[in-house]
Amino acid sequence: MAVQPPKEFLERMRELLGGEYDAFYASYGNPRFAGIRVNTLKIDPAEFREAAPFELRPIPWCKTGYYVDEQTKPGKHPYYHAGLYYIQEPSAMAPVELLDVAPGERVLDLCAAPGGKSTQIAAKLRGSGMLVTNDINAERTKALAKNIELYGVRNAVVLAESPERIARAFPYSFDKILIDAPCSGEGMFRKDEDMARLWEPEWVRKYAGMQRDILQSAAALLAPGGRIVYSTCTFAPEENEATIADFLLEHPEFRVVPLGPKPCISPGRPEWLTWLAERGEGRVYPPEIAAQTAGCGRLWPHKVEGEGHFLAVLERQGEGQPQEEDAGYGILVSERGGQTQSKRDSRQGHRGRPGAGRDAKAMDEREVLESWRAFAREHLNEAELPGEPLLFGGNVYLSPLGKERLDGLKVVRPGWYVGTVKNGRLTPGQPLATALSPTEAVRVLDLDASDGEAIRYLKGETLQVEAARIRCREGVGLKGYVLVTVDGHSLGWGKWQDGLLKNEYPAGWRWT
Repeated sequence: MAVQPPKEFLERMRELLGGEYDAFYASYGNPRFAGIRVNTLKIDPAEFREAAPFELRPIPWCKTGYYVDEQTKPGKHPYYHAGLYYIQEPSAMAPVELLDVAPGERVLDLCAAPGGKSTQIAAKLRGSGMLVTNDINAERTKALAKNIELYGVRNAVVLAESPERIARAFPYSFDKILIDAPCSGEGMFRKDEDMARLWEPEWVRKYAGMQRDILQSAAALLAPGGRIVYSTCTFAPEENEATIADFLLEHPEFRVVPLGPKPCISPGRPEWLTWLAERGEGRVYPPEIAAQTAGCGRLWPHKVEGEGHFLAVLERQGEGQPQEEDAGYGILVSERGGQTQSKRDSRQGHRGRPGAGRDAKAMDEREVLESWRAFAREHLNEAELPGEPLLFGGNVYLSPLGKERLDGLKVVRPGWYVGTVKNGRLTPGQPLATALSPTEAVRVLDLDASDGEAIRYLKGETLQVEAARIRCREGVGLKGYVLVTVDGHSLGWGKWQDGLLKNEYPAGWRWT
């Protein structure tokens, strides 16, 4: 057996699974499964299947997901660096599919790092609406922000906040919330041997307490009629059925949306609540509460080609709390790029504080933002880019939220990072390039993935490029920033002069 799970864990699973246990235990001798998910912000799945450099096999529960052979090293191809696909464990693709995201919605990914599920949500939003993606661990948000940028997401805000503080800032504000909760990780033992080696029985109760607190905050964030998807990668009923049952007891306005007969998803186990109660490790729940947990689901490693996952869909019923407070925290940018003034701001008017310092700062900010607009006029094909330009930490962003709405929060990215202004001119950021399509840039150089030139660009090398290869909009010269693409998909910036392309691909992103 490749992985040997902890003895105490196996004894517990033998009790819980009964006749299923032998098949469950045997699954630890099977190889783990690798998957990729196509990024539909950049490429259609049918187009990707035609261009894919390795063999693909569909994942049943995700229309954009495919099994791949891990030995093909999908992270070592220019298409990965172009953000055409995300490397993701197959079972981890299921929660966002159940979230049922539609374009234009306001979505919160509450425990998001490293960002795979956030990029999946963003693809379903199709560039409209808003994604707030958060992780309380500031160090982990570095990977989260990088993935949001690499995969061309334009309408996301990245936070490093506690759920409680987000709930105070955005009460009853989101249509959909994903909670991929921190957990004891029992479902990942085959994928991560270190997790199996380090596991302790006490983890189950420790994480169950954290999960209940996160769900409480999520309830305060969800708009009436909204949906929460709660998921874990563990088997323990304390972290799954019992956590959901406790939540339903405290929040009668919520109900479980039964998953019903879905391919590969097994039903929840309400009888495990009784098992916990009989051992003195859980409470006795009203029958109508316990019965709802049967509508949850699991992906079992002995039944599917993937690791273990628990899934629950919760919806808020009735009118819920009024959304009056939702408009009371500043300015929300509308889909058309304008601003909606909050009731609080309209009561206060636009008085502001007097003083020359404030006026000077406002003047500087206007000049910086005008530098962005000048860059857009010169280098972009009159593209209607989403969001409101704002200056944050010395950089220019296009944000789906007004700056006032983020006051007091630990903000990692207030929106789409487009560049930094120095000496009155904007230097475009890498995330601006990765989210642009070739039709939106006035100069484009397309590289071929098959001849090694794209890899040399990704390594930061200067390229010899004939002028005729750079495609320019009519009336535009070769001088200026060039959007570099691979087989028609954006990679980054370059500057052409006298037959050489100066490489602007950032050091921290380079091929290693």
